[in-house]
Amino acid sequence: MNELARIVEALLFLSPDPLPVEALADACEVSEGEVVEALARLREHYAEGYRGVVLREVAGGFTLATDPVAEHAARRLLARPRTPPLTQAQAECLAIVAYLQPVSRPEIARIRGVASESAVSTLLERGIIEESGRSQFGAVLYRTTALFQKLFGLNGLDQLPELAQFDPSPEDEKELRDRLLKAGEQRAQN
Repeated sequence: MNELARIVEALLFLSPDPLPVEALADACEVSEGEVVEALARLREHYAEGYRGVVLREVAGGFTLATDPVAEHAARRLLARPRTPPLTQAQAECLAIVAYLQPVSRPEIARIRGVASESAVSTLLERGIIEESGRSQFGAVLYRTTALFQKLFGLNGLDQLPELAQFDPSPEDEKELRDRLLKAGEQRAQN
């Protein structure tokens, strides 16, 4: 497979939608004929039967699709429930654990000002935090996991943003408080 065929393959891999020959030629800065030739090479390459993907011409363009032999397994894999995004409470708890670890549930609740059992339990179930011992008072301590670092694209906890950049000056804090109160009043009226 030549370089152009590899580039076309990469573009098809990146695109969620079928790409017409014209768009591929424009992106690769080559003629449409050269793209058609590269697509033919790709089709031959995938036709050898050693790959789990095939080249399809659909909806006026080309796309990479799974080989029909993988359909049953792909349906089982994709039918698994998706993990919902973190709630506000879960995000707050996670931030506290990330910056203060190891930290106990009572400490998290004290910082947030509300009970945090449910949020902490969900973070534990998802594998984003884990137990890391007990405090001197017997409370379970929590820390983040390698999954947390993976999900947030961190190589280590030292890559967390500095807290100082989120610490507003007294003037900024007053302005933020006034804006939040005003937004709350408007929400209550609607």
